[in-house]
Amino acid sequence: MNKEPKYEEAYAELQAIVHRMENDELDIDQMTEQLKRAQQLIKLCRDKLTKTDEEIKKILDSTEQD
Repeated sequence: MNKEPKYEEAYAELQAIVHRMENDELDIDQMTEQLKRAQQLIKLCRDKLTKTDEEIKKILDSTEQD
């Protein structure tokens, strides 16, 4: 079973991938795989941020109604 990383872990991995790309530490085969992984991580982070934003709005709305 592949556990989904927490936001902080995904963001840190994404930063590491960017660092390796900026410093030309990847060959062409690694770059392809790392770009695919970066795309997955970006989606995961975006989804988590969207979900958190929605939850915060719900909490704030329920607080205002009290």
